[in-house]
Amino acid sequence: MPKNFSNSMAFEPAVVILDACVLYPFHLRNIVVQTAVDHLVEARWTDEIHEEWIRNLAANAPAISIERLQITRNLMNAALPHALIAPYDEHIGAVTLPDPNDRHVVAAGIASRASVILTWNLRDFPEKELRKHGLSRQTPDAFLADLFDSAPELTTASLANARRNLNMTRVSAPAFVDILKTQKLIQLSARLAKRHADL
Repeated sequence: MPKNFSNSMAFEPAVVILDACVLYPFHLRNIVVQTAVDHLVEARWTDEIHEEWIRNLAANAPAISIERLQITRNLMNAALPHALIAPYDEHIGAVTLPDPNDRHVVAAGIASRASVILTWNLRDFPEKELRKHGLSRQTPDAFLADLFDSAPELTTASLANARRNLNMTRVSAPAFVDILKTQKLIQLSARLAKRHADL
């Protein structure tokens, strides 16, 4: 699991709900969870969010066993014990979304007093509805690029930790920047491209 980065104590992290689509891809999950371990983000999720990304990944990548994904979930919960939100069901009825099945994500945001829902599916979370509950939405790329702009050294150090998590594949710094591009982290990769030496 990600390593702790202790020099970020002065940073004021946002409380962020991670939608299942953010936890689904391995590399993006590694990066975002690492930023939380390094105290740059206060990540939040629920058992329902876990179940969704695990179910979808198991269906689309049958070579990865459910047991392995459940171990990953347990390691995430252990690394970030405050991330798991419950209960939140009482807030679901107050939320109106294009797909009612997404209401649990906003309800978890309300329960955890989050400020941001991190998702690629912006259309599923209309801004007007989120504002009613004190929430906003951002893509992972926009959020991480903003994080980099606010704290470039801390964010680069956290990304370096995320690269070191890939020790079995020995990913080089330039190759890691390329991985960011494959994860649709275009703005972030452009910022990091000039800082290979810090990775």
